[in-house]
Amino acid sequence: MRARVAQITPISTNLAGSPAIRNTRRVPLKFPDDPPPWECLAQDYLFRRPPWLVLRHQHFRLPTGREIPDYWISEYPPWVNVVAVTPADELVLVRQYRPGLGEVHYEIPAGVVDEREDAEAAARRELREETGFGGGTWRVLSRLSANPALQNNITTTFLAEGVKWQGQPTPEMTEDLRVHLVKVGDALGLFDRGEMVQALHAAPLLRYLLGRTSQSEGR
Repeated sequence: MRARVAQITPISTNLAGSPAIRNTRRVPLKFPDDPPPWECLAQDYLFRRPPWLVLRHQHFRLPTGREIPDYWISEYPPWVNVVAVTPADELVLVRQYRPGLGEVHYEIPAGVVDEREDAEAAARRELREETGFGGGTWRVLSRLSANPALQNNITTTFLAEGVKWQGQPTPEMTEDLRVHLVKVGDALGLFDRGEMVQALHAAPLLRYLLGRTSQSEGR
C-alpha cells in the first residue's frame, strides 16, 4: 500500500530575506484515519529532579489491545533558543563544553523557561544573560520536539533580527561561555565541518538559512 502524503503549503519569505513565519499551530494536520491515542492504565514516577530530569513510568494499552507494561517518559520544562542576527548580518553564537559528548561546539543561545515565565521573555533573558546582546525584532521561528516518543516538552526557537550589544553577559554560575559572531554567509560551513551538532539548534538555524537562500535565488 502506498503511503498518502499530505500537501503542505510552503512557507513564504519576506522582503528582508528571512522566513515569514505563519501560524505553526496549524501544523500538525489531522486526518480521520490518524492512529488513536494510547490508553494509560497506570503510572508512577521513578525519579524527580526538576528541571533537569523527571522520569515517568507508564503502563499503556494500545488501540489493538496489546499492552506495553513498561514505558518511560522524561519530563522537562519548555526550552527556548534564539537565532540572533546583528545589523551587520552576523549570527550571535556561543561555545561551551558539553560533558555528554565531552566536546566544545558552536550553539545558539538557549535555556529553560522558568515557572510562570513567557517563552519569549525567557528567550530574551537567555540571550542577554549568555551573550550581552538584546533588542531587535522578534518572532517565532520554530517549535520542535527533541523526541516526541520519550520527552514531553517543546523547544521554541525565536528569530531575533537587529540585536545589538547591550552590556557584559551575566551567565549562571555553572556556565562557562565564549561568544562568537559568525557571518550568516559562513554559517553553513559550521555544519560542513561538524562544528554544530546540537540537533535542536541546527534545525532552526538551517531553516533560517534556507529562507535566506530561497529569497536570494528568487531575486
